[in-house]
Amino acid sequence: MNSPSESLFRVERTTERQNMQLLIQLRWFAVVGQVITISLVHYGFGITLPLPAMALVLLASVFTNLGYIYWYRSHRRQISARNLFLALLADVLALAIQLYLSGGASNPFIYLFLLQGILGAVLLRPVHAWIIVASTSLCTLVLAIVHWPLPIGAAGPDGLPGLYVSGILISFGLTTVLLVVFLRRIVSNLRRRDARLANMRQRASEEEHIVRMGLLATGAAHELGTPLSTMSVILGDWQRMPAITQDPDLLADLQEMQQQLLRCKSIVSSVLMSAGETRADAPQATTLRAFMDGVVAHWQSRHAVEHFDYVQADEDFPILSDTALQQMVCNVLDNAAEASPRHVALHLAVRTGMLCITVRDKGPGFAPAVLEQLGQRHISTKTERPGRGLGLFLVLNVARSLGGRVQVRNTPPRGSEVEIRLPLSSIAIEPGA
Repeated sequence: MNSPSESLFRVERTTERQNMQLLIQLRWFAVVGQVITISLVHYGFGITLPLPAMALVLLASVFTNLGYIYWYRSHRRQISARNLFLALLADVLALAIQLYLSGGASNPFIYLFLLQGILGAVLLRPVHAWIIVASTSLCTLVLAIVHWPLPIGAAGPDGLPGLYVSGILISFGLTTVLLVVFLRRIVSNLRRRDARLANMRQRASEEEHIVRMGLLATGAAHELGTPLSTMSVILGDWQRMPAITQDPDLLADLQEMQQQLLRCKSIVSSVLMSAGETRADAPQATTLRAFMDGVVAHWQSRHAVEHFDYVQADEDFPILSDTALQQMVCNVLDNAAEASPRHVALHLAVRTGMLCITVRDKGPGFAPAVLEQLGQRHISTKTERPGRGLGLFLVLNVARSLGGRVQVRNTPPRGSEVEIRLPLSSIAIEPGA
């Protein structure tokens, strides 16, 4: 599961990526349009333009756009509103230079600054949008004073040069078309964002109900623990009473009651384990190898893996059979088997006073976001089926309670590795104990 803030952040980043793609497409359209316009004015109308300088601006726009495309594809989750602002500001600068080289404020295409301002108002935050508006206004004022003169032919009947009037009409039509096309696509992105946000709010509401039910279940499990333990002790005392031991039918009934009571205690323990908590049932003395062999046998009875590589530790020593430790190892093995049904490896080792439990698989590995935020209850490593994030949270919670730590990494070329390091002092039985 994802927290509401994390989900909102992800939705915003997705929308910003889509808007950045629109800006990249708009820049290609602008480059092609400028090439056609410059060629038509210079060669078709015979108006002399500084072609080398304008060509350099076009090349700079092309290389900048290629750089944005590369960065857009390589940084899949790192596009922010600030990146959109810088990209739009670069477009304003490129347009200002081209207008400076082609008549400044007298160029009819100066109205394209309106397009930049409108895009800034729609795409950017208020502060950034006002900076874009201030930049376009400043460029317009500067271009009215300082610019490369643009010689235009004789004036028409209304006193304006014919080419200037034609340029105004073309600029108006171009700006209108671009606004309609790109604003419709931007609004479509915003509508998809709103739909995703509504869906995530619904999911957050459902998850809140699940959390409340989980709290109710764990509370009931805690309350049931004490009376179940008391009943177990009483039944054990009854089974040793002479009057009951001499009655086989009554003794069989008591033994059946004892088995059902143990089953109830097991269910209570499972509920608490699913919530990341443990019950203090009486642990039994065993050895590391016997305990891990039992855990592996229990896990293999429920999972069919084509190749299971199990390597025991070189050392063997007495430990306490801990239900939490068993559940932790089984959770990691469950995740590995689900990611890699054909190959799972479990290696045990004892190094410098630590028990190292390493589980490897050959699955697709962990997503970068999971590795960065590992240990949070709401982080899940699966998008199609939720739940694995809670298992990882349980593993980390149990390891911390035992004074250990968990390291998760991806193993090239394919697969992942989960290493659990537990101090021997937290699980081993001291000599003479």
